[in-house]
Amino acid sequence: VIRAKAVSAKEVDSGNDIYGNPIKRIQYEIKQIKMFKGPDKDIEFIYTAPSTAVCGRLLDTGGKKEYLIAGKSEGNGKMHITLCDLVSTWDSLSPTQKKSLNQRYQMGCECKISRCLSIPCFISSSDECLWTDWAMEKNNVDGRQAKHYACIKRSDGSCAWYRGMAPPKQEFLDIEDP
Repeated sequence: VIRAKAVSAKEVDSGNDIYGNPIKRIQYEIKQIKMFKGPDKDIEFIYTAPSTAVCGRLLDTGGKKEYLIAGKSEGNGKMHITLCDLVSTWDSLSPTQKKSLNQRYQMGCECKISRCLSIPCFISSSDECLWTDWAMEKNNVDGRQAKHYACIKRSDGSCAWYRGMAPPKQEFLDIEDP
């Protein structure tokens, strides 16, 4: 997971398919601003399919737009992204999302977020947070929970949604649900 700007793009060959035809990819040269999660080495290039029709992601290469990008890293300065990966402009993120990238999201790495696609829905264990944006906000994947909450692990091993700009107080972490 990185914050980066795309500075250039070019089409490159990426091997051959099973019939011997060349596979084309777009290679974005990027300027990495921050690594939130990933390898120790900076990401220099991001690769994607050449169009959205084959799950490629298009990035603005003017060097002005900053992105939050979650993709698949090879660990050698290369990352691959598809339409299924998270790619958002930095400016579209809420203040809570930006702050949580540095402080809060790592507190939920052992938690599981379960999607609620239609009401009613339930969690099956205490280490889950039920994500209801899709069901409650008309198929919205970028709703209230996504923008303003973080699923974090508490001291009793359970996971719960937390909202707030400051890191959670010990009382929240130690609380037990009735």
